[in-house]
Amino acid sequence: MNILITSAGRRVELVREFKGCLYKLIPTALVYAADANPTLSAACHVADRYFELPLVSDPLYPEYLLQLCIKNDISLIIPTIDTELEVLASIKQSLTKKGINVISCTTDFVSLCRDKRKTSDLFKSIGISYPKIFDIQNIVFPAFCKPYDGSCSVGTKFISTPTDLTSDLLKNPKNIFMEYVGKDFTEFTCDAYFDKYSSLKCLVPRERLEVRAGEVSKGVTRKNFVYEQLVKRLKNVPGAIGCVTIQVFGNPQSGEIKGLEVNPRFGGGYPLTSAAGCSYVELLIREYLLEEEIPFCDNWVDGLIMLRYDAKIISHE
Repeated sequence: MNILITSAGRRVELVREFKGCLYKLIPTALVYAADANPTLSAACHVADRYFELPLVSDPLYPEYLLQLCIKNDISLIIPTIDTELEVLASIKQSLTKKGINVISCTTDFVSLCRDKRKTSDLFKSIGISYPKIFDIQNIVFPAFCKPYDGSCSVGTKFISTPTDLTSDLLKNPKNIFMEYVGKDFTEFTCDAYFDKYSSLKCLVPRERLEVRAGEVSKGVTRKNFVYEQLVKRLKNVPGAIGCVTIQVFGNPQSGEIKGLEVNPRFGGGYPLTSAAGCSYVELLIREYLLEEEIPFCDNWVDGLIMLRYDAKIISHE
């Protein structure tokens, strides 16, 4: 019944929530954390125990992870960063046969999320438009540049005019140039919970009031036109499992929505969703460890504001 949070990094609030829910529901279970450098991971220091894992790109990673889970009676693996999602999705079936549940979407779904060139197909499948991706020879300005497999806003850049296009931007094979969505639109990140059958069980949109290093630092829950449209379109999304964060632009005046990104994992702003009354951590424990059926939940608090700040973990070297 133990849980492992991989690439734990700074996810202190997530580890603490898992510990609190486990203590309430399965008091004998423990929350473990793993990282490539656990002694310098704040989240590892608040877990019940931590482990060092090789980088997910290491060929030995799958076998090392399996043996770690077997030796420590781990039944649930929670990934937290984009780069590990494809590998964990690819070994999910083999781990399930060993009684180890990996909370991962299917490999096809992860592929659509990780490659921004394919994400438009995902949004179109649920009836949401997506900013146009320009041919490099026919960029319409203003435009937006970002790596097709990027994360945390690394490498993103607003391109106002052709003079802003540098040779480095144009020569980078990972860069894509997209339609710029104007100031009439507001950015929302929606925390969705899908059960193991890909049915939507909860959806909480968060308006991004301020962002730092690609992660929301100030946000507020909104049960508005974004919620009303998405909750209908996301009733069942093939391949979506567990916590999935869906980023969209919404125009409050027209009610129009444009897709942005889909990240099949816990987002950095998830603590606001939990504080609003929807603990996806508890849903995971109930569904996968207690084998309960998860009902649909929409009784979360609207207009709840989160203001994040830096804190510290002190540890001996």
